[in-house]
Amino acid sequence: MREAVIVAGARTAVGKSHRGVSKTARPDDMAATVIADLLRQTNGKLDPAEVDDVVIGCAYPESVQGLNFARIIALRAGLPVHVAGLTVNRFCASGLQTIAQSAERIIANGADVIIAGGAESMSLIVRGGTRRSPNPYLAEH
Repeated sequence: MREAVIVAGARTAVGKSHRGVSKTARPDDMAATVIADLLRQTNGKLDPAEVDDVVIGCAYPESVQGLNFARIIALRAGLPVHVAGLTVNRFCASGLQTIAQSAERIIANGADVIIAGGAESMSLIVRGGTRRSPNPYLAEH
């Protein structure tokens, strides 16, 4: 059986929501910076063209972290246009879920190199989302 291994790790600094130095920073730009740093950590041993997918978890994929957030991050990080992007919403476990799914995909021989993690702005997106529209049946029952 194939093994999946983590070859590098990086993250942004932790800040104070709504008051910190990063309160107006776009989460896609911050995540792209982290990915660029990850690639630098490999000291040229990983060609960006070898990346099969960028899988990013996000609890509120809307507004500045909407559309296919992972794909936007991949492009913003300077990865080649053939590198796919997948956004996962598992609320508080979104980033962890991306790592688990990516490992499973590598083990199953569905990919060789995946960049996985999570990205979120707790300052630019209000908790619960900006335009809630719950399913009426589920809201009632």
